[in-house]
Amino acid sequence: MPNLVIVESPAKATTIKGYLGSDYKVIASKGHIRDLPKSTLGVDIEHNFEPHYINIRGKGDVIKELKKEAKNAKKIFLATDPDREGEAISWHLATALEIPLDRACRVTFNEITKTAVKDAVKHPRVIDTDLVNSQQARRILDRIVGYQLSPFLWKNVKSGLSAGRVQSVATRMICEREEEIRAFVPQEYWTIDAMLTTAGGQNVLAHFVGDEQNKIRPANENEARKIEKAVSGGTFRVLSVKTAQKNRQPAPPFTTSTMQQEASKKLGFQSQQIMKVAQELYEGINLGAEHGGVQGLITYMRTDSLRIAESAQSAALAYIESVYGNDYRPETPNIYKTKANAQDAHEAIRPASVALTPDSIRSRLTNEQYKLYRLIWERFVASQMAPAVYDTVTVETECAGYHFRVGGYTVRFPGYTAVYDNHESDEMENRENLSAGKLPAVKQGENLTAVAVESTQHFTEPPARYNDASLIKILEESGIGRPSTYTAIITTIIAREYVKRVGRNLVPTPLGEVTTRLMKERFPDIVDYEFTAQLEDKLDGIAHGGTSVQSLLSDFYGDFEKNLKTAMESVSREEIPVEESDVVCDKCGSKMVYKSGRFGKFLACPNYPQCRNTMAVDKNGKVITKNTQTEEKKADFKCELCGADMVIRKGRYGEFYACSNYPTCRFTKQLLQDTGVACPKCGARLVVRHSRDRKVFYSCENYPNCDYSTWDMPLQEKCPECGSMLVYKKARKTVTCTNGECGYSRQQELKVDE
Repeated sequence: MPNLVIVESPAKATTIKGYLGSDYKVIASKGHIRDLPKSTLGVDIEHNFEPHYINIRGKGDVIKELKKEAKNAKKIFLATDPDREGEAISWHLATALEIPLDRACRVTFNEITKTAVKDAVKHPRVIDTDLVNSQQARRILDRIVGYQLSPFLWKNVKSGLSAGRVQSVATRMICEREEEIRAFVPQEYWTIDAMLTTAGGQNVLAHFVGDEQNKIRPANENEARKIEKAVSGGTFRVLSVKTAQKNRQPAPPFTTSTMQQEASKKLGFQSQQIMKVAQELYEGINLGAEHGGVQGLITYMRTDSLRIAESAQSAALAYIESVYGNDYRPETPNIYKTKANAQDAHEAIRPASVALTPDSIRSRLTNEQYKLYRLIWERFVASQMAPAVYDTVTVETECAGYHFRVGGYTVRFPGYTAVYDNHESDEMENRENLSAGKLPAVKQGENLTAVAVESTQHFTEPPARYNDASLIKILEESGIGRPSTYTAIITTIIAREYVKRVGRNLVPTPLGEVTTRLMKERFPDIVDYEFTAQLEDKLDGIAHGGTSVQSLLSDFYGDFEKNLKTAMESVSREEIPVEESDVVCDKCGSKMVYKSGRFGKFLACPNYPQCRNTMAVDKNGKVITKNTQTEEKKADFKCELCGADMVIRKGRYGEFYACSNYPTCRFTKQLLQDTGVACPKCGARLVVRHSRDRKVFYSCENYPNCDYSTWDMPLQEKCPECGSMLVYKKARKTVTCTNGECGYSRQQELKVDE
């Protein structure tokens, strides 16, 4: 009887199966198998907030298979993710499979490598009920808020709205930032720069900083011109020349928050995209035989810890010394202190093996996977290197009582920046008034001549709107949410149309602003930053065994119930401001407004019902225009019924052939897209077809004479090992040989049209 290992995802199951051998069978639960019911609250508030779990609809076959395999297994190991959510999934699995909670069946690993997986299976433990209770408490809290607060929003704002506990706080942050921007009044200020020349004829650019007593920033043109006039053509005396050596330390390895921030800024990825790609890197990529087959490339990506395993640190230091030299290895290993409120359950995010450099496995990764893996790898290696060293020079000059300063820096030793620079490119210049490059040699008391003096007008800028990176940063700093929830928060508030994306920025919608104002008035605790952060700390307390679930829920529900009862008694319908567009109605000339319907957003005339004009818009709110002047493409055959030309037209399910005499003749024919791949059965071409439920499949063009068909996308590329046809399995993101005896496969994500 084999041992049974249960994980969440099929991709992880494939990776682990290759490590454990024939004595183990690895199957996936495909996430949670039980949850609170969708149709009811599912929480018995009067009996200690007891949750009522049911099997998730659609998971019946999965549960049936799990029970069958568990019945025939020698031992059962629950290897779900190493966090509270994963612990809860294991607890639900143990309950469904009737595994006693005191049995050591739980295994965890921070990285999916052969060594880590085998070691975990050798040291199973019992399910941590404190972690399970913490996850349950969060789930119950969110359910109570969502199911009991939503009806209040239906009555006061709009039917169908959903309320979220942490999501409401995030929406408030975005709304209040928008209010700051609207209320912002620009302040004028001026900067003054003087181009100075040395006795040797070399030029340096100096910046005005003030007078002998104070730093001064001219507030208007008169003040700026006064200073400019006083120093123009004058002699600048060098008051001091200060030289210093400055060390810049590397940034620590990534946590979930910092990885999302950096990938958003440097790669332009959205939060959801970052976590999806990170999950793929964690669960395993087929690197080919030369790199050991399928391997997990990074450690677990939901973490707020900066801790690094000693073995990983030693491997990094050895790599640094061998590739960059002993000077790049710090005198003592770099240790980074984790924040006080961090869970510290896992290591920081790092490569599972520093020897797997990004460029050595690039051909095995998608473009997104390569970019994110390279970012993680470089950040980790740099975090273990010696600091960068800079020589800086600051020269203070004076003319007519006004002080001007010039500074420069040169790199003495690049240190960690040889791999990865965590600082913004202009940080030295902006924060320290230093310019890259060596300054001309000047001495104290030397006189410099002003060649030109220039004043420039500026205005202060309003605070920037939040984007994925800055919102995650403020959530983390405020103690709101946890590494596993940041992405869900952003995707949820966008999906509920409280917030929309404008470029890379997050902007509140009128619905979001109305809802936030109402929540602040009626449920101040729910959207209070400090209250939400304290609630997170209490949930952490449950995970550490210090707080009971019932006491936390009772304390929360008492005030919440009172506020809800008062709010429901005084219902006053809120008007959601209309979002006006720049599009003019082509029937009555009014400016059209955005509306939401069952199929998403569209433009409608504000004069409805007198004017019923509407226009379709894309996901960015731009009008979808129909070019009626475009000539229809003719087919190379005639209509089988009337002999007229056949043309290509577009319908709701894509392009098709139609008779040009429509509607007199209604003959149509399916337009089959050629894949360019030969049928392995008869040699004819494989074409793209659609099933009755509109799913894409591929079959021979000679159907029904040839019945070959496949759901997997055939590729024009041949198998490099046996020459047979290759297919792309979209669900697994793998390219696989159709020859069952060959076994060739590689991990690769393709677009449908490739």
